[in-house]
Amino acid sequence: MMEQRVPRSPREKYGEELKLRRIAAGMTQEALAQRVVCSPTLISHFEAGRRLPSPSDAQRIDQALGTDGFFARWLEDLDAKFAQFFAAVAELEKQAVEIRQWGLTLVPGLLQTEAYARAVFCSYHPNYRTDEIDRRVVNRVERAQILEGASGPVLWTLLDEAVLRRHVGGASEMAGQLNKIAAMAEAGRLRLHVLPFGAGAHALMESPLTLMSFEDAAPIAYVEGLNTGNLMDNPALVSKCQAAYDLALSDALSQRDSLALVRAVAEEHEHGQQ
Repeated sequence: MMEQRVPRSPREKYGEELKLRRIAAGMTQEALAQRVVCSPTLISHFEAGRRLPSPSDAQRIDQALGTDGFFARWLEDLDAKFAQFFAAVAELEKQAVEIRQWGLTLVPGLLQTEAYARAVFCSYHPNYRTDEIDRRVVNRVERAQILEGASGPVLWTLLDEAVLRRHVGGASEMAGQLNKIAAMAEAGRLRLHVLPFGAGAHALMESPLTLMSFEDAAPIAYVEGLNTGNLMDNPALVSKCQAAYDLALSDALSQRDSLALVRAVAEEHEHGQQ
């Protein structure tokens, strides 16, 4: 049986290469930190893939290790499109063969329409810049390209009823968003279930959750809070997250009834009902 491994993100690959080049140069983290003019802890973060060096740091790393601009050039390809805590998740989505997502208060990013995503991003910033919002919207919509074609992941989507009824943007934006989700489910692009208010307390009340499975790697779980995220690969924790998802799913409506509810709420939005 093939031994499973946890998928490595591009940041982790960058950090591993940095560690290998540092060791090959006979340097400790402390010695490299002195040359880069930073703390040894920061070098440790770079090597673990938790942080990326700034362009000037990458240039000093190349000078210290004699790598002829290697790390500075690679850094350009790792220019983060997403928040630091989410960047690795976005890369892992591309490798997943199955994604199970739970939307607690919002439509998950992979399914958001441009209008819905724009309304979400505008709500995060009291003094937003249009060009910055445009960039974020493009990045979010581009993530959904992994769902195109036969090679895309199997996608399960579990939504709290609150996601359907909360107005994000205007009535037409909400109707468009819900109709998109329903159309994808009807076309076999995703498996859709709604957890109704009537279900009461359930196993996923505390946070959003994404589960990912891979062809030749161990599964992972991801939970997110305000300005933070936790990517878990510990088998015991991932198993607990999978069990919580299964428990909540067992309380959800069937796909047929979920589709009917999504279409009905979309119609309510179209007619301006609450």
